[in-house]
Amino acid sequence: MIVKATAEDGNAIRGITSTSGFFSEGEIATVDELWDEYILHGSQTSGYYFIVYKDAGTVQGFACYGPHPLTESTYDLYWIVTDKNAKGRGVGKALMAQAEKGVAALGGTLLIAETSGKELYLPTRGFYESLSYLKEAVIRNFYAPGDDMVMYTKKLK
Repeated sequence: MIVKATAEDGNAIRGITSTSGFFSEGEIATVDELWDEYILHGSQTSGYYFIVYKDAGTVQGFACYGPHPLTESTYDLYWIVTDKNAKGRGVGKALMAQAEKGVAALGGTLLIAETSGKELYLPTRGFYESLSYLKEAVIRNFYAPGDDMVMYTKKLK
């Protein structure tokens, strides 16, 4: 079941992020910052929408999205993370489908997903492509020397 994240989900979100094997301490801290803004100010004020996938009351994954500044209807997918023990069970696809519905309900017409060009992220890029996201750009050495940023988009309406 996918629901709007509540304060009680914070520890699970941090745990899933920190044990995924994909994110640095700085990236984990960024999730924490977005989470704190979401909890303190709500989605409307913070601009961050968190949803969680729960199975038997346990958070199996989460997604965070929000409006892209200075655009009319473009949204960013900030994070989508599945618990490493739930990989391959459709959690990510379900979260992405719900995030797309949430963006569309807010009037969004374009969703942007950015990821690393490192080999570690090959399955992530394949995930976006399997969901009909279009690879729009590769910015070389964006995150660090040798770590490109790969941008995907999907038109929602």
